[in-house]
Amino acid sequence: MSKVQTRAAKPDGKKRIGILTSGGDAQGMNAAVRAVTRTTLELGGQPYAILEGWQGAVDGGDGIRQMHWSDVSSILNEGGTVIGTARCAAFRQREGLRAACKNLIERGIDRLVVIGGDGTLTGTNEFREEWPSLVQELVVDGQITEQTAQAHPQLMIVGLVGSIDNDLVGSDMTIGTDSALTRILEAMDDIASTAASHQRTFVIEVMGRHCGYLPLMAAVAGGADYVFTPENPPSSEWAADLAQKLRKGRAAGRRDSIVIVAEGAQDADGNRITSRDVEQAIKDELQLDARITILGHVQRGGTPSAYDRWMPTLMGYGAAQELMDANPNDPAYIIGVRHNRLTRIPLMEAVEATRNVSALVKDKQFDQAIRARGVSFTQMVRVNEVLSTPPQDLEGVPEGAKRVGILHVGGLAPGMNTAARTAVRAGLEAGMEMVGIHGSFQGLMDSNVQTLKWSDVEGWAFKGGAQLGTRRHIPKLEEFYALGRAIENNRIDALLVIGGFNAYLAVYNMVSERDRYPAFNIPMMLVPATIDNNLPGSELSIGADTALNNAVWALDRIKESAAASKRCFVADTMGRRCGYLALMAGLASGAEKVYLNEQPQDLASISEDAQNLKESFQNGRRLLLAVRNEDAHPRYNREFLARVFLSEGEGLYDVRHSALGHMQQGGAPSAFDRILATRLVFNAIGELAQLLARGEKQALYIGQSGGTIRSHPVTHMLDEIDLEARRPISQWWMGLAPVVPVVSMPGVKRKPARIPIGDPVSLTPY
Repeated sequence: MSKVQTRAAKPDGKKRIGILTSGGDAQGMNAAVRAVTRTTLELGGQPYAILEGWQGAVDGGDGIRQMHWSDVSSILNEGGTVIGTARCAAFRQREGLRAACKNLIERGIDRLVVIGGDGTLTGTNEFREEWPSLVQELVVDGQITEQTAQAHPQLMIVGLVGSIDNDLVGSDMTIGTDSALTRILEAMDDIASTAASHQRTFVIEVMGRHCGYLPLMAAVAGGADYVFTPENPPSSEWAADLAQKLRKGRAAGRRDSIVIVAEGAQDADGNRITSRDVEQAIKDELQLDARITILGHVQRGGTPSAYDRWMPTLMGYGAAQELMDANPNDPAYIIGVRHNRLTRIPLMEAVEATRNVSALVKDKQFDQAIRARGVSFTQMVRVNEVLSTPPQDLEGVPEGAKRVGILHVGGLAPGMNTAARTAVRAGLEAGMEMVGIHGSFQGLMDSNVQTLKWSDVEGWAFKGGAQLGTRRHIPKLEEFYALGRAIENNRIDALLVIGGFNAYLAVYNMVSERDRYPAFNIPMMLVPATIDNNLPGSELSIGADTALNNAVWALDRIKESAAASKRCFVADTMGRRCGYLALMAGLASGAEKVYLNEQPQDLASISEDAQNLKESFQNGRRLLLAVRNEDAHPRYNREFLARVFLSEGEGLYDVRHSALGHMQQGGAPSAFDRILATRLVFNAIGELAQLLARGEKQALYIGQSGGTIRSHPVTHMLDEIDLEARRPISQWWMGLAPVVPVVSMPGVKRKPARIPIGDPVSLTPY
């Protein structure tokens, strides 16, 4: 009896899942590979890595490797893909497909998680459709028995899209996109500083052969003057339009000019536009030399962002649980992301919808191509037009225009400057006079106000800190008279308050006293900006993503320092009694244990953790990271945990502890926070303009929830929050907590919890 027949006759009962990455690499692929591997093991299955993409399946032998827990250790923060990717010409031929089928069946594999782009997923679906006939050919050739064929009647697959272009229709984000956009913005920020020093123009070429997501979002988040994308091509007279816009920008005070060019850019007639073409146009039209920077594969490389660690981890977790429950009749689908939740997307429907965008561009149906990219993409095209419009093209502030005051309240949140810049430019475009209030409510009471012009906020998009300043102070009742007089004396017709929990409480208190202080009867709009991510009405707050990336950066360094010896490290994140930063940092850094205020600890659970910790080091562990939010427990703080762990270890390992501190609030805002700030404030200004036009006095707080930006009356705010804990009553991210031990801590007795995966309602319109 052949080897394969012997294995088929004596199965071990385990479901076997193959994992492969194919096509272009993308940061975050390793996080998905790690999650699939470990979740499969925890669910009682056996994972296999198929090396070098489909080539490993075709070659068999060492190209298909059984995976163990430790095989995916220390890969979470690595770029690329540790199991390799390569093009495989043989897989396009019938003989190659048959070889791949045989090699998989030989190991009992009939379930695959395939991570790649639309080409990879299309090839995977074709392989799936041909599987029954390939199996029968192997039976006829005597390579497998009929019994083996009946045991593997169909190939079950789940696709994950790894593509920095974010080009999958139906999913908010694809693996690698956030990291690639981060690379672009880092380069833009660096280039902007040298460009401003010399008053130069730079042309930056970014990836985006068929999809304009990266160049468009980089233009909005990085403050570019002009952007070329495949879906929104300029007319054939683009050179003159570009020159006019750059000329006006310089006249308005810009010291630098940044032009973003997608590698697939073309004009409306289908003529390609290269970075060299743009450089030559600037020289011909403006008699200026431009510098070209082609970012190339820098966008693909390097350490993945926090998002490209925790989200692919969830996707891999979900893919494994789906395949372990799969049966041969299940359709092929992709696990994508909608509104920070996993969703099933029909595989070929998504691929066809994605390819249809290129067809629409080719047919010059550009408006439809933009809409096909989704609501967010469509809105950002409009936002970019507003933010990049030179002031000469605006009608100017009309006489008697409504004056909108902008102020920050609460702790510093990276992205506050981006929010203020957007508010000024969107407000001017709407015909309002924008007034910057320096120093929060105290600054308003001191009449420390300034009318802000287009040029005043130039460069704010990528600056950390808060140019207008921010304070945590909540005005007391005895200060309300002075506050009301300041509003009247400075002729403030509406307030845009960008800040955290104290900002929300301050506005709530003002609204509650409107009967006594008529000056408070003006429209007010609250925009969430806090690293704690603890505000009602918005699933994510401006600043939280930057703080998360800062925390993960620090935890990576801690793990590197601790790896030299056998050590447990306990680290505190910020967040007060909201555990968002701690949980997401734990997921993104590979922490084995996360302590949250939302999940109270007692001595018994800490004792159990200490025992599990000791056993893991006895079994060969060299490093363990525990992350807790700063107010996880009033008594069992990080020092207490460190003492307990050290005492129980009996010299087996040492223990260190540290608070990550205020570095989490520092630095330039992340790509995500810039885009979130821009979208929220753009919508907030639009709503304020409508309230002023209708003469209404509502006070609202705005946020993004369930993928939709909407506002809520401040008077209803207390219904959504736990005032004592200073956090929302319902927190979406708490559903992710069970994932941490499954992907990070082996050997702990538990039944892995399922995470919900929804089905998309529609791909078109998305």
